[in-house]
Amino acid sequence: MQYSISNLNAFIILISIGFSIYSYTEESDEDKQLAEKNNSPIQLISQLKGYFYINPVLALSLTITIFSFAGVPPLIGFFAKQMVLSAAIDGGYIFLSIIAILTSVISAVYYLNIIKQVFFYKAKYRINPELYEMNLYGKILRENLPIQNLTFKSDSIVLSSSLTITISILTLTIFLFIFIPQE
Repeated sequence: MQYSISNLNAFIILISIGFSIYSYTEESDEDKQLAEKNNSPIQLISQLKGYFYINPVLALSLTITIFSFAGVPPLIGFFAKQMVLSAAIDGGYIFLSIIAILTSVISAVYYLNIIKQVFFYKAKYRINPELYEMNLYGKILRENLPIQNLTFKSDSIVLSSSLTITISILTLTIFLFIFIPQE
């Protein structure tokens, strides 16, 4: 359950990051060579550089999820690893438990690299000038009669409320599991 919750949250957050940087552009040549750039905006860890400066709340949610994968207490991932390792040690699988701890430490190094990219580098993104000066116009219709005219600018495009609520609930589940750490 822990892994499913954390994995789902990481997947949704990465999709949201892709949506949130839609109006940004970057200067990197390696990003221009990506085959599926239009279908999946986040393909490389280096594309997350400095994302904290673009959207701090989403970056913190991603960090909590990654720390859960690494098994940092008091997050839900720690309790899951603790329960598995306790059962393995109680069952006499000492060598297997040592291997599991070592692989967990090795994976934590890779997870910390992602967090380093997000927080400790300057963002290489800048607002796309074509989108920044563009206004989108729309109308709300009722029975084919206009009720209200709308104008959108690139900085008024935000994530949907259902997406933000889902991310919030999953992140709080990961974070607040400390209050009910039971199997």
